[in-house]
Amino acid sequence: MLTRLSLQGRSQELCALVQRARFSTSGGGGEGPLEEGLEQAARTLLQSRVRGANVYLIGNGGSAAIASHIANDLCNVAGIRALGLLDHAALTCFANDYGYENVYAHRIERMARPADVLLAVSSSGESENIVRAVETMRGMGGRVIGLSGFAPDNRLRALGDLNFWIDSDDYGLVEVAHLFMLHHLVDTLRLIAPQ
Repeated sequence: MLTRLSLQGRSQELCALVQRARFSTSGGGGEGPLEEGLEQAARTLLQSRVRGANVYLIGNGGSAAIASHIANDLCNVAGIRALGLLDHAALTCFANDYGYENVYAHRIERMARPADVLLAVSSSGESENIVRAVETMRGMGGRVIGLSGFAPDNRLRALGDLNFWIDSDDYGLVEVAHLFMLHHLVDTLRLIAPQ
């Protein structure tokens, strides 16, 4: 039973998790340094800006809140055509008509183009609706940036072009680490390619 938490201890744990975060690429590219991965993600997003492509962001629960927040920052700070696929009316419509497991995949099918990017956030990396959306985007020829945690062999981590993984099964720490890394990505974009 949890009886006490130390803010200092938790903040140190969060810092250690971010420092131990892993980056990998699809197609057996192996793992690389986190900074290198974030630089590749920044280049991918900047390419989308230059091409006039869209960046779609998805997640569930806390990860959806992160996706929405970062969509705003990418648009406002980096001038990227970013859109969180999180509108309540559209979500409930597509969930009702196609099942929650297809809520994002069907929207990607209807909206995305091969030049577009999908940024998928899932603490566990096992959410069926996230995995199906990623598979749909990859099938269309689009790029995928995935952020996950929990098991190192989660499905999302195996599917993205660029994959960021947090070695923890604590939802709160994984979510905060994802948000921190994405804020760092937005700040990097602001520095290297101001609007």
